[in-house]
Amino acid sequence: MKTKTRWKNTEVLVLGLARSGTEAAKLLYRLGADVTVNDQAPYEGNIQAQELEKLGIKVVCGGHPPNLVHSGLKALVKNPGIRYDHPIVEKAVQLGVPVLTEIQTAFDAADCPIISVTGSNGKTTTTSYIGEMFKEDGPKAVVAGNIGRPASEAVQSTDSSDVLVMELSSFQLLGIDTFRPKVAVLLNLVDAHLDYHGSRDEYIRAKKQIFRYQTSDDYLVYNEDDPAVVEMVKTSAAHKVPFSLKRDLPEGACVKKQAIWLFGKELLSLKEFSLPGEHNTANALAAAAAASIGGASKAQIRKVLRTFSGVEHRLQFIKEWKGRRFYNNSKATNVPATITALKAFEEPVILIGGGLDRGLAFDELEKYMGKVKAVFTYGETAEKIAETARKVSVKNVKTFEILNDAVDEAVGCSEDGDVILLSPSCASWDQYRTFEERGDTFIRTVERLTAETSTGGQK
Repeated sequence: MKTKTRWKNTEVLVLGLARSGTEAAKLLYRLGADVTVNDQAPYEGNIQAQELEKLGIKVVCGGHPPNLVHSGLKALVKNPGIRYDHPIVEKAVQLGVPVLTEIQTAFDAADCPIISVTGSNGKTTTTSYIGEMFKEDGPKAVVAGNIGRPASEAVQSTDSSDVLVMELSSFQLLGIDTFRPKVAVLLNLVDAHLDYHGSRDEYIRAKKQIFRYQTSDDYLVYNEDDPAVVEMVKTSAAHKVPFSLKRDLPEGACVKKQAIWLFGKELLSLKEFSLPGEHNTANALAAAAAASIGGASKAQIRKVLRTFSGVEHRLQFIKEWKGRRFYNNSKATNVPATITALKAFEEPVILIGGGLDRGLAFDELEKYMGKVKAVFTYGETAEKIAETARKVSVKNVKTFEILNDAVDEAVGCSEDGDVILLSPSCASWDQYRTFEERGDTFIRTVERLTAETSTGGQK
């Protein structure tokens, strides 16, 4: 990590703590800045504010005094979730004070190459793929950003021989002024977070930030199959590396002759690829290209593509048991995410869904239920999803109060060759605090039920 940066002897305000703000404040303080942190939560019980104060950092809690922002500030570093119409942020903009996020401070301190990943979907899977592709040889990868640990924390454990792999959201990318990854990855673009950005154009502008400061010495891996992405990258100065499921691309990554190809050479057959669904294949193409450019070996890339079981709760393969395969897609908190999962399988699917009722319909699922042989639902939306399944004549449809009972029924009626898929289409908050907690419940229930049946238990 570099310690001589633009932040020495400068005055910086960090707005909003949580984990990213706390780590940004620590890093800036270590780099020699005069740091003040401001958080809405009262000082009493604010463990992060108390921790920072013990380090010698000034803390202001319980409100946002306007006088914290003045023309002498070098920058305001804000939590990505804080909107730009926040009064403190608006004042900084009016005074010409740069408004940044912690990924910029991490970049300022990094003396190793950075691979950064953004897109509307698939960021976490692709970032995780890349991290795994460096595990056994090549540079050491430190994974951070919108996944796991804040970049401002992670960068402090790197040196010049490492590679920093960062998942980046549009919220984070808005707050940069020099951030320049060696390899940027742009996966796809669909309308998202428009309540935050205000319009599709502003959302696109935020995503384009990932390559805004790149030069011809850098690389931009992009989705040749997404027309919006193709249009976006026209303004990039970086060396462009495309990936595609549809076109032969000797200069990038593609699918050809039922195999994954990388830079004009066959890497492995699709039969060897470990994850279901074209969306996962696309993520793998992007990851393979980025990791290869970053110094990962072809052997390790190939190994990861054969063995990677997915990111937790995102179409995560759990196990195969008596010819059945179990997948945890608890992260599917809306209908489009479940549609993506259903499109990933050719085998008969037993679908488990349900959760918080937000008053939305599930009609869009109907035309994707052709391979669904049974639907078991639970929670507040149990009857709504069940009715959708009945409309398309799914033969076995039942509703339950809790997830565990739905899983029990799914295992009991399953046959050799079936996929048992948790893909709820709903938020978890009717019965679980998080989608992670819901997914963990599914995994534990599967393990219990399959253990019981394999040892001559209840079923």
